[in-house]
This record gives sequence, structure tokens and C-alpha cells, in this order.
Amino acid sequence: MHVRASEVAQAVGGRLVGDDVTIDGAGIDSRSVRPGQLFVPIVAARDGHEYVSSAVAGGASAYLTSVGPLPDVAAPAIEVTETAAALADLGGAMRDRLPDRVVGVTGSVGKTSTKDLLAGVLATTYRTTASEKSFNNELGLPLTLSNAPDDTEAVVVEMGARGIGHIDLLCGIARPTVGIITRVEGVHLELFGDIDAVAQAKGELVEALPVDGLAVLNADHARVAAMADRTDAGVLTFGLTPAADVHAADVVLDDQLRASFRLHTPWGEADIRLGARGEHQVPNALAAAAAAGWLGVPVDVMADGLLGAALSGLRMELSTTAGGVTIINDAYNANPTSMAAALSSLAALDARRRVAVLGTMAELGADSTTEHVAITARARELGVDVIAVDEPDYGDDARHVPDVDGAVAALAGLGSGDAVLVKGSRVAALERVAEALLGG
Repeated sequence: MHVRASEVAQAVGGRLVGDDVTIDGAGIDSRSVRPGQLFVPIVAARDGHEYVSSAVAGGASAYLTSVGPLPDVAAPAIEVTETAAALADLGGAMRDRLPDRVVGVTGSVGKTSTKDLLAGVLATTYRTTASEKSFNNELGLPLTLSNAPDDTEAVVVEMGARGIGHIDLLCGIARPTVGIITRVEGVHLELFGDIDAVAQAKGELVEALPVDGLAVLNADHARVAAMADRTDAGVLTFGLTPAADVHAADVVLDDQLRASFRLHTPWGEADIRLGARGEHQVPNALAAAAAAGWLGVPVDVMADGLLGAALSGLRMELSTTAGGVTIINDAYNANPTSMAAALSSLAALDARRRVAVLGTMAELGADSTTEHVAITARARELGVDVIAVDEPDYGDDARHVPDVDGAVAALAGLGSGDAVLVKGSRVAALERVAEALLGG
């Protein structure tokens, strides 16, 4: 959004030093800052103030600072007490300029894909802005709001949580009018303690909705469905059960793992074909359809949006090597629920042999070993061989290798008609296995 530097200073409680230039959005990475943006130096493991000069050289028109104007930087400065807090304040101020079509999406799994699918559907009818990648925290969310173009008509923001109160904090910035809860699962238990705490945290989204807003809840998951009692907003349910307000019937997968189904909604029915791969994307598409329908997107138009929606990278990317090996690169992240879904997708492929190259599932707490062994057991049930990369918890039924090179070497015997799934938590960075197999 275009705004004057003086307006930014007022919004964040800061002091402008220098010219009252026009600012077009904000960035926190000096390497990717765009011309006209405000550079926000975050103080963390590294002090972002060290990169202000680079950001200005890259085109930043002004910068925030908590250490005073920098003498070697020829750009206006906005002095603040703490830069991250000022970014949150800026996001909240930019929210004031947006219409009340702001959708917050959270859940243990599926929130990024749901965000992407919903953005695709809303874009058929409204000029839509959505969180990039998984920009879902106290930095990413205000960046999304601050970078929304001036003509934005709808916004979709992903909301992550690493503890009680995090979603509430994000809602205070974005003030969503629609909230989607995908699922509640035993994810990040090392941080939350138990699944009830996860549900408590995720439900903060529906508690923050206005009375004339909408909560979109997964009818197939009891902890999510129960959140209807935690909101004063209206409620629409989605799911595979026919009892849900928005549900799917006759789900089938094609040979590229893309689902087709009959969509049933309060506004009518339509035949849907997803561009996103995996049967587990069907509930995500239903959540998107529920929110979009309530916001006025016609049902027949939803089909185009769901088919054409572009998912964030490293999620169920299907490729074939020169030797005819099918690769599913789902390496962005992993937890027991998403891992089981990805294994089912692998098993659905028409393949001679199926192998899963799996990295760690992080932050599972005391249940880590049990959950990893359960994934190996599930793979065996599906006829999938497991290669575990630097994660002993997958147990004796997995083949263990120390690193990416070891995984690539273990796959050397694969050929035409074989299929490989590559998946792990972000810390494992297993996309390197897929890149090596594809010659990247």
C-alpha cells in the first residue's frame, strides 16, 4: 500500500527523520526488498540494522530504526522503540485501509494449502492478496497486510501458533471477519504440551471474530466442530460427511493424484476438479469453498478457482526423472497427519515399486519415537519401503542413511515405473534429494 513516511511514523508511534517520502509496502530481508518499500530491520540472532545500507541500495525508500538514524545511510529514518513491534503496528494500520473481507486460516495441518486454494477462488471475483508461502507469524502477517495493493478487495492471511495467545495476537493485527480452522492434531506438542492446548490456541481465531462474521469449521474433527460454542459469529461446517454444510461426494483421483468430486453447498452444487494433488486436499478445498461462498463467490465460478489455484512450493510437486522415476516432492514440512496423507498418495500411484525418503518430524515431544515408528508401520501396510535420513526414530524396519547423499545413493537402483516420496520437517531440507534425482 502506498503511504507517506509521516503516516507510517504516526501509525507506529515513531519519529520521522528526513524527507516525507512515499512508501510502497514493507520488507524485512535486505536481499529481496523491492523499490519503494520500507525496510524493517529485525533484531534477532542477527541485528537487521547491519543490513539497512544494503536495503537502501536495493531500493528501500525509508527504514525503521531502534538505534537512531544511521549516519552512512542516505534515506529517511523512522525512529521507534522496537522494530518488530512497530511492524505489527504498521500492519494493523494498513488493515484499517482494507475492506472487511479478511479471512484468517489456521489449523495443525492444511492451513497453507487452504490459504492458497481460497486465494485462487476469491481471485475469480475480487482483487485478492494472500500471505506468501507460510508467512504466518507476527512478522509475516503484518508484512502481508502492509504489502497489499491499494485496490485490494479481499485478503487471506495464514495464522500459525507456537503457544497459547499467539493466534489472539495475530487477530489483533488482522481483525479477520472470516476464520477457517482446518484440523487440530498432535503437532508441535513439544511446545504445546498436549492436543487440548493445541485446540485452545487454534480456537482463539473464532473467538476473535465479530458477531457478523463467519467461522468455517471442520465437521469431520470433533475438536474443531466443538469450536462453534466459542464464537459469536455465524458458523458453516465443511467436511466429507454429508451432514456438513459444505461437503464432497464421489471423490476420485486421477493418475496424477488430482481429485475430482461433486461439491454440495448451501448456494448450489458443482463438479470440481482440483489442480492440487492428493486426496487430503479435498477438505482444504471444501473449507475454501465455504468461505468463498459466504463472501459471494458463485458456486460455478469456484470450480475455475479451485482448478487454477497455485499452491506454495514443495507441496505435492509431481515430476518424472529422465529415467522414468516418479518423484513426489512434499518436503516443505511434516507431521504424523501430513506424513500419513502423503504416504497414501504415494500408494495411490500406479508404480512398480514405491519408496518414501523421510526426514524427521520435528517438535513431537515425548511421543516422537512412537509417532515415527507408526509412520514406518503405516508405510509397510501400504507396500512402501522407507529410507530414513538422519532420524533413528523410524525404527528397525526402515533403511537408515546419514544424509542426503546417502539417500540418493540408496535410490540408485530405481528405474522406470518406480515412485519416490520425499518428505520431512523443514529442518531436514529434503527437497535436496528430489533436486538431486531430477538433476537439479
